[in-house]
Amino acid sequence: MQLDAIHTVMVEPQLAGNIGAAARAMKTMGLARLHLVRPRQFPHADATARAAGADDLLEAAGVHDTLDQALQGMGFVVGLSARSRHLSCPADYPRPAMERIALESQRHPVALLFGRERTGLTNDELDRCHQVIHIPAAPDYSSLNVAAAVQVICYELRWQMVQGSDAPQPSESWPVATSEQMEQFYQHLEKVLLRIDFARQDNPRALMRRLRVLYNRARPDHNEMQILRGILAHVEKGLDGRLHSAAVDSDPPGS
Repeated sequence: MQLDAIHTVMVEPQLAGNIGAAARAMKTMGLARLHLVRPRQFPHADATARAAGADDLLEAAGVHDTLDQALQGMGFVVGLSARSRHLSCPADYPRPAMERIALESQRHPVALLFGRERTGLTNDELDRCHQVIHIPAAPDYSSLNVAAAVQVICYELRWQMVQGSDAPQPSESWPVATSEQMEQFYQHLEKVLLRIDFARQDNPRALMRRLRVLYNRARPDHNEMQILRGILAHVEKGLDGRLHSAAVDSDPPGS
């Protein structure tokens, strides 16, 4: 996938906010080439606000009077449409379509064509496409905001690039608590539960067995175990403080 070869073309967007949101969606997924065909509101403060840091995409966006200008030099054109039509070009869902887009992007520029907020792309505009993508949506409410549609497609393009690679892992990892540390924790936990009268004095084993199952399933790491032991120690400190206060209050005057 050559993301720098993929161009997002928004045809006659009516709301500046949607342009900004589309720019943000593109930048988060690594795309940078935005084209606008006869935008109603651009440049506009709402576009800048919704871009949320993708101002550079707005500044570099190509603004065109005609779709022909926006598609100049494009070797493969993909149209987004929610409508079912009898078309000569193939139609597909986003994810299956990404493989061909990836191949095409290695040969020449690719245009992703998004239509108007209310009416989408016209039949004539769809006739310019080599492929049509339908984003599957609920049949009784299939209207998708154009910026949201841009986000879906940009995500699928990104997924095409990263699939098969490992997801980022935490920068800091701790070894799991050892069996000895777990046993010390269970002894400490039982002691505190008895002191606060949460566990039955005559038979705490049933409760502790359930808690063992819970914490064994969680498999806390060394750092998490330190936190749990710290919580128990803090509870004990509070209990000792209450006992000391009660003992002082019970001393007779002048003693």
